[in-house]
Amino acid sequence: MNQALNSIPEKLKDISSFACKEIYKYDDLYNPEKLLRAMEYSFREGASEKEHLKAVVQCALELADDKSPKWEFAASKLFIHGMYKEVSENRGFPEYNSLYSLIKALTDKGLYGKYILQNYSREEINEAEKYIVPERDYLFNYSGINLIYKRYLIQNGDRKVMELPQEMFIGISLHLAMKEKREKRLYWVKRFYDVLSSLKATMATPTMSNSRKPYHQLSSCFIDTVPDSLQGIYKSLDNFSRVSKFGGGMGIYLGKVRALGSDIRNFKGASGGVIPWVKLFNDTAIAVDQLGMRTGSVSIWLDAWHKDLPEFLQLKTNNGDDRKKAHDVFPGINFPDLFWHLAETDINSVWYMMCPHEIKKLKGYELCDFYGEEWEKKYYECVNDASIEKREMPVKDLIKLIIKSTSETGTPFIFNRDTANKMNPNKHKGMIYSTNLCTEIMQNMSPIEFIEEEVTENNGEAAITVKTKPGDFVVCNLSSLVLGKIDVNNEEELEYIVETQVRAMDNVIDLNYYSVPYAEITNKNYRAIGLGTSGYHHMLANNNLDWESDEHIRFADSIYEKINYFAIKASMDIAKEKGGYRYFEGSDWQTGDYFSLRGYDSPKWQRLKEEVKNNSIRNGYLMAVAPNGSTASIAGTTEGIDPVMARFYFEEKRGIITPKVAPDITNTNSSLYKSAYDINQHFSIKANAARQKHIDQSQSFNLYITTDYTMRQILNLYIDAWKSGIKSIYYLRSKSLSVNTCENCSS
Repeated sequence: MNQALNSIPEKLKDISSFACKEIYKYDDLYNPEKLLRAMEYSFREGASEKEHLKAVVQCALELADDKSPKWEFAASKLFIHGMYKEVSENRGFPEYNSLYSLIKALTDKGLYGKYILQNYSREEINEAEKYIVPERDYLFNYSGINLIYKRYLIQNGDRKVMELPQEMFIGISLHLAMKEKREKRLYWVKRFYDVLSSLKATMATPTMSNSRKPYHQLSSCFIDTVPDSLQGIYKSLDNFSRVSKFGGGMGIYLGKVRALGSDIRNFKGASGGVIPWVKLFNDTAIAVDQLGMRTGSVSIWLDAWHKDLPEFLQLKTNNGDDRKKAHDVFPGINFPDLFWHLAETDINSVWYMMCPHEIKKLKGYELCDFYGEEWEKKYYECVNDASIEKREMPVKDLIKLIIKSTSETGTPFIFNRDTANKMNPNKHKGMIYSTNLCTEIMQNMSPIEFIEEEVTENNGEAAITVKTKPGDFVVCNLSSLVLGKIDVNNEEELEYIVETQVRAMDNVIDLNYYSVPYAEITNKNYRAIGLGTSGYHHMLANNNLDWESDEHIRFADSIYEKINYFAIKASMDIAKEKGGYRYFEGSDWQTGDYFSLRGYDSPKWQRLKEEVKNNSIRNGYLMAVAPNGSTASIAGTTEGIDPVMARFYFEEKRGIITPKVAPDITNTNSSLYKSAYDINQHFSIKANAARQKHIDQSQSFNLYITTDYTMRQILNLYIDAWKSGIKSIYYLRSKSLSVNTCENCSS
């Protein structure tokens, strides 16, 4: 070593050896001397120990690439070393010393909710402390531990971190098991902890962030149906602001709201249409910024036959009147089968757009309340009614507007409403008008109805009571299996983890802090959950499967069928113990249509069908695959069901550059990590269709294109997806386009 290296403190040399110890044991690439040599130009005489540690972490990161990926874990160990010291100083407790003392101290500071100490005795917490495995901190790669530290661990008012990762996991587990029977409660605490801390499953970001806190909104996303009234629109804005305040994102269905130029109280031309209301949601998202951490997130959904659609498609584009823009919302369109059928067979035919208020006034029904053949019949009834004003546009021209928007902004998102409603297991109780922010949640929706406002008296003072009839205000409770960390061919392990996560999500429903009371009513009526997956591409690489192969499609079909089977069985077992969801009678679960629609006719499935019929099911909706951006980073796996962007690249966030390496990449499997942009997208559609058969809701499914794609090729992708039974498409991602990632649904 040269003179500069000789001057590096021995303590730092020891730390470097510690960082490389396990990985150097198997591979000379990770010799600690290589790390020290990398510090030659980083070491600075007189710098503090903290500055030295930061420098050696950065050096380890700079050594990481797809040929030597494990430097990420060396950087992680160094980061953890510094984190232990910092957190111990912040709180006055050494690492993993006394869980009860920590919970008591953080409760006294108002950082933990009082409910943990109110529900668990000191003896129970001491027992739970025995479950903690500190060594599991070293399962994190650098990106994972850095994200946990910055966004998930409890911080005080000065943004100082007050807990460690395994304390976070045990805190989440204590919260999720809180209402279990006392004799089984610690069993579930340990089970939740083991699955989460081993990174074989993750809970949604709000669940991981807000469990154990005083305000514990644990759900990710919400969906509201906006009625066509001033009172109703402002109530939805109020609901959105309250949800956003506690970290939730929202999907807003505006398809019932009257169009530009429609009448108000029979005064023609009075309505400003949907665009002014979209701008209000946009401004609310910016104003309610979640304690200054990030702006609120909202998607706005409109039907393809709504008269304001052309203006809606220009909300985020870069040209046109800026007064009609809403750059911070995520627009989505609800498409009937008819539109895609015409796009495929008669692209020059005319598409008719109409005002929903005018249709209701003249025909006595709302077009959005129908789907499939019945919708098509009603649509042509309206088209052929000369008294209803129509806005006409060739299908081809409307498609040009859609693709122009997607090429510039990645949106609109796509919702294939007929497919979703035909496969809805609770169609006996309502309609699915649209989906959520990340396009994976599909549940019955209906607007809030106002009954009356009345002046009453309260302790001698006048009070105003507003009476409303709650609609179906959709809530998403999410969790994901980390497929890249699970031996998916081991059915016993897979069933154990599925069963654990279904139980955890079902508990979320009863433990949640509901900022909007309508959400609580709907959540407890349907007890809907969304079991999803992350690490999909990671799993394929682990199993030596090429993305563009028929073996991949068959494998996906098999794995997701197993996951669905275990999820239904787990939900049924909970129903035996705790009772089924309120609307089970008449549902596809109860009639057996759920199973026949999916071709589940094997003896095993037929037995489960009869058991569900006899015992009910706990959760009216069971599976949904979220995008998993943040929590996939935590687990050190690939995001959701997406292919990797590249085997190795640098990610820049807030001025910090971090290397990203495909998980568990080796010389043997490197070729299997083909970039999303180089993959034939029709194979991705095939894989999505294979999975979709087994998912009662949907998937956050992205398409990846290059600048070589023509408008016709993009349209062909949309048509192929529709014909394959795909319910939704999230972003259309282009190499030339940077799009925002939703953090609310990350699970």
